[in-house]
Amino acid sequence: MSVLNNGVIWLSGTDGKVGRSTDHGAHWDWITVPGYDSCDWRSLVAFNDKRALLLNAGEPAHLLLTTDGGATWKEVYSNYTKGVFFDGMAFRNAKEGIAIGDPIKGRFTVIRTKDSGNTWQADPFEALPVAKEGEAIFAASGTSVRIIPGGQACFVTGGTNSRFISGWERWTPVEWNFTHGSPGTGAFSVAFADKQHGIAVGGDYTKDTLTTNNCLITKDGGRSWQPVATPPRGYRSCVQYIGYHTFVTTGTSGTDISEDGGLNWHNISKEGYHVAGIAPAGKQVWLAGSKKLGSFGRFKL
Repeated sequence: MSVLNNGVIWLSGTDGKVGRSTDHGAHWDWITVPGYDSCDWRSLVAFNDKRALLLNAGEPAHLLLTTDGGATWKEVYSNYTKGVFFDGMAFRNAKEGIAIGDPIKGRFTVIRTKDSGNTWQADPFEALPVAKEGEAIFAASGTSVRIIPGGQACFVTGGTNSRFISGWERWTPVEWNFTHGSPGTGAFSVAFADKQHGIAVGGDYTKDTLTTNNCLITKDGGRSWQPVATPPRGYRSCVQYIGYHTFVTTGTSGTDISEDGGLNWHNISKEGYHVAGIAPAGKQVWLAGSKKLGSFGRFKL
């Protein structure tokens, strides 16, 4: 999901589907990108109501650009390497963006652009962040890869190992006590309020009501992470910063909100969603899932 303002929202999903609303969600234009109807679009970055980038999760990898609101699409990057699987894409300004994927030959995949997504280049193998055995990134909501305020990128991992990894040209891994140990466990999403304060959420998507080590917070820019006092009520695939110490998180077993920087969470819905979005300086949180799409409500900031 990419929410540009209170009126313009983009969504993507399975079977090559892309949706766009330009009237606060009252009406939606849905298309299946021609020639890509088998793609699972997990990463979406929109620049305005006309220009957006789509990246699929899975093999082969396709990165598409539209400049006319989805009427036509141009493939700006492709990768047919065995095992390729991109998990997230993020931009630190209008020109510079990055996309990160699961390990191939023991290192995470990284591609980047310096021209607003028109062209993409792969990082040299020796510069790629090294993965641990059984470690991977989750593409559940497209928010496992983020930009920390200030310009550094970061991503969170899971599987047999789970870590927080940040950087741009050089990468620094941080060990933490997030749940891990099996393919369905780990951190799925991360969000920062500022350079120092951030939250990571996740859990076990095969047992989505478990709360053990499913949420950690940082107060030092990700150098260290601490457990929360009252965690979200289960597995969560997306967390978003709303403003004024307030975060919202959602997953298949419900949606929670924290108004104290992530230390304590209280459940506001048992309805399951996959992704949440909020416009910059907006007051409306959007949630989307496999069954429903809708505006959850307005929060007074």
